Amino acid sequence: MRRAPPHPVPAKVYPEAPLLPNHPHQNLDRSVRATFARLTGGVSAHAFVEAWSDWAFHMSHSPGRQLELLERAQQNALKLMMHAAGADADAAPPFAPKPYDHRFKHPDWQKPPFRMWQQGFLALQDWWDHATDHLRGLRPEDADRVRFMARQMLDTVSPSNFPALNPEIIRATVASGGRNLSEGAVNFSWDMLKTLTQTHDPAPEGFRVGQDLACTPGEVVFRNELFELIQYAPQTEAVQAEPILIVPAWIMKYYILDLSPHNSMVGYLVSQGFTVFMISWCNPTAAQGDLSLEDYRKNGVMAALDAIGAILPDRKVHAAGYCLGGTMLAIAAATMARDGDDRLASITLMAAQVDFAEAGELLLFVEESQVAFLEDMMWDEGYLDRPQMARTFSTIRSEDLIWSRAVRRYFLGQDDVPTDMGVWLADTTRMPARMHSQYLRGLFLENRLTAGRFAVEGRVIALKDISVPMFVVATEMDHIAPWRSVYKARLFTDCDLTFVLTSGGHNSGIVNEPGNPHRRYRSSHRPAGGLYDGPDEWLATAQTRAGSWWPEWTAWLAGKGGGSVPPPAPGAPEVGYPPIGAAPGTYVFQS
Repeated sequence: MRRAPPHPVPAKVYPEAPLLPNHPHQNLDRSVRATFARLTGGVSAHAFVEAWSDWAFHMSHSPGRQLELLERAQQNALKLMMHAAGADADAAPPFAPKPYDHRFKHPDWQKPPFRMWQQGFLALQDWWDHATDHLRGLRPEDADRVRFMARQMLDTVSPSNFPALNPEIIRATVASGGRNLSEGAVNFSWDMLKTLTQTHDPAPEGFRVGQDLACTPGEVVFRNELFELIQYAPQTEAVQAEPILIVPAWIMKYYILDLSPHNSMVGYLVSQGFTVFMISWCNPTAAQGDLSLEDYRKNGVMAALDAIGAILPDRKVHAAGYCLGGTMLAIAAATMARDGDDRLASITLMAAQVDFAEAGELLLFVEESQVAFLEDMMWDEGYLDRPQMARTFSTIRSEDLIWSRAVRRYFLGQDDVPTDMGVWLADTTRMPARMHSQYLRGLFLENRLTAGRFAVEGRVIALKDISVPMFVVATEMDHIAPWRSVYKARLFTDCDLTFVLTSGGHNSGIVNEPGNPHRRYRSSHRPAGGLYDGPDEWLATAQTRAGSWWPEWTAWLAGKGGGSVPPPAPGAPEVGYPPIGAAPGTYVFQS
């Protein structure tokens, strides 16, 4: 398989990100903004002040909406009074928490007076949801930001946060003689110390990386400054001819796809007769702050494909990408298609977006002022550090990830129950400054990839150039890559495409091992050149199936391959790819 020679570079070149000034006066400004960014956790106050101003201005010129909100307040108050009076003892409470809000699950919340405190809070939350709904003339993103901020402020005054108002805390305090509060104070002090010193607890017993997690046998067969390439040992007498290359996201460690033995995607693929290669990204330091998106494509994905091609010559590769790794894989695949590089047998995108117009609540943190704020902070430090990313993801589901956890640890005195997913979530990585800036600007802010303005090596790429079959997976409860956004891969490609929508969230929907009775998924197939159906039309006709989507995926991969061959040995010393060390390698341990 040979690559076609590149086409001439056109005169117009689309830069990945605007060049940033390096004048002393500009650097002074950036230093000041970087200081403020550290104080605010990377959040630009301007973006939120602008959103509130936009909302308040348009609300002041909308007397109809004001009357509507007044009526809503009256209706909610009437519902509360009727509920308090017990007008219909058998009726359900007028207000219910959101599906992901677990703060009021304790049965004592249904007893007086706690029930009225809960209902009063939910009534206020309902009113603010309507007050921050979209309004004619108001920028939709500003409406969403105001709703987000209103929700964050309301969460601080939820009755579940106060020991005297939370029946679960009261019951625990009486039962333990106050020991829960003293133990909670110890937990709070310890968490505060870890936050100030930026230290992390070691993995608990039974959750050690390389022993209990990321423990599928294999060998590191290639290493550069950006990643290690792991080749997993075969577990069957014959394997599929085409290997699988998995490109994980670089925002977290790769072993989300090789967790415990019972839910390891890598382990499942190997047991089904596939030769699997995995990219394990480095955890970049300040010295690597100049790494770019192009470095991750060229010295990451393409270097991995080169290594696999040398180890297993004349074999095409099934490439699979997860989250940001899937976005990078789509960029690499479109570039390969443009340049006539035919080494891919298929492409699988898992919870990965190629269009960012509907990228969910993460868009609340992406606008010009906010991106500039982050750029200045990264310019000063060389990378985006773990606390900023962790706070962003936590605030999106603050009811459960912040407040419910705080009540458990600091008022109920309960320790976090260790899980393999929890250990992985705590094992975060950094993001190189230049790459993250390019990602935020080129993809999130300007949505260049599907707008025909994303250039690789000076020339624009197009997803419609991809001709190999695609398998696209989205998850129902994903708040990082919403499924309707992932679905847009059907809109911007013309190739043979299978789309799967599975139960679960961004991580749990992908780590979807067979045998779990609560799993379900929908799937459909669009032949190459087929017509487009919108997500709502697709959802209305797609049939729900019980179980994990993994078996359907492996059957699809086998159907796109060339049959079975004897399992390969690890690496290829004769062509310069000897085994370097046992999996999971060394980069996964970088902190």
